[in-house]
Amino acid sequence: MARDMSDKDILKMEIEQLQKEAKITREPVSKTAKELCEYVEAQAAEDPLVKGVPEDKNPFKEKGGCTIT
Repeated sequence: MARDMSDKDILKMEIEQLQKEAKITREPVSKTAKELCEYVEAQAAEDPLVKGVPEDKNPFKEKGGCTIT
C-alpha cells in the first residue's frame, strides 16, 4: 500500500496519526500501575493460574488409564 503512495501522502498520514495520538488523555504510570496492581490482587482468588484448577473441573485430565493386553 505504501508503495502506491507518494512521500507527501505518507507524511500527511503520519501527521494525522500524530494529531490523533496527541489528543489522547494520558495518565501517569504511577497511578495506573497502582490501579493495575490492586485489580490483579483483587482478581487473584478467581485466577486458575494462581490457585490451580480443581481435579474434577480440569478438562485436560485423563479420563481413564491406558490398558495394554
